[in-house]
Amino acid sequence: MPIFADTKQKNIANFQKSIQEKKNTIRRNYDEIGHLYYGQYKDINIDCTKDINAKCDAITRLNEEIEELEIKILRERGLKRCPVCRTENNLAYAFCFKCGARFDDEDSVPAPEAAPKAEAPKAEEPEVEAEAEDTEEDKSED
Repeated sequence: MPIFADTKQKNIANFQKSIQEKKNTIRRNYDEIGHLYYGQYKDINIDCTKDINAKCDAITRLNEEIEELEIKILRERGLKRCPVCRTENNLAYAFCFKCGARFDDEDSVPAPEAAPKAEAPKAEEPEVEAEAEDTEEDKSED
């Protein structure tokens, strides 16, 4: 058991280190945006819009990567975050214990037998609807 816990702790530590590096890169990008904007302010003939937009896009991408890493950390801890209230919940929960929001199938740990059974009715429903529509059309034509 301790070896398993150590592996989880190492994974979490690596994720946290990566998050910190990304946050540092974001801070540098903010600084560079400020310098670019000020340079554009001082000399109106300089257009740094493309550079500023590229830095903003990089910040957005880094924030998304940080969010993904935070989700991985939660998974390592056996948790998931509610998409509605952002409360941390046990992976096995189907509903948030705080707000009651239902978790998507991808957020929950699926039971091996439940996934195929859940997919089968979905495939049959459109066919039944299509048959019902054909029957109604046939009646209206008669």
